[in-house]
Amino acid sequence: MSGRIIAQVIVSVGTVVGRAFFAAYKQAAANAAAGGGAAAAARGGKEGVVDALTRKTGMSMEEACQILNIQKDADLAQLTKNYEHLFNTNEVSKGGSFYLQSKIVRAKERYDMEHAEELKKTQASQEEQSNNDSQSSPPPSSS
Repeated sequence: MSGRIIAQVIVSVGTVVGRAFFAAYKQAAANAAAGGGAAAAARGGKEGVVDALTRKTGMSMEEACQILNIQKDADLAQLTKNYEHLFNTNEVSKGGSFYLQSKIVRAKERYDMEHAEELKKTQASQEEQSNNDSQSSPPPSSS
């Protein structure tokens, strides 16, 4: 009798685990087909970086801009003004929400990461361009 119960438990657990693995495989295949994952980051394009930042922070740039009530190309003064206002408005001691305050902080972090990445790319392209310019110009003559 107990052998039969043990067998039923093993079969039930096996079925549940099998379905979970199948669902995980199906999701992984869908992600790979959509171009996500390490392959997108390895391509080195803007999509790979943006996807990596979105995965890292759990928030897209559009969502961060909506939370902070700014445009993607907003200046630093507007970002700081909106951030401070929203952060102080949701202060827990003033009856605000810690969850919303956390979302505001994460949105600012996401915005900062995006702009740091853009700045890094701009600097790299400028350095590459200056290296190309210095290589193409003739060496100075010593007279």
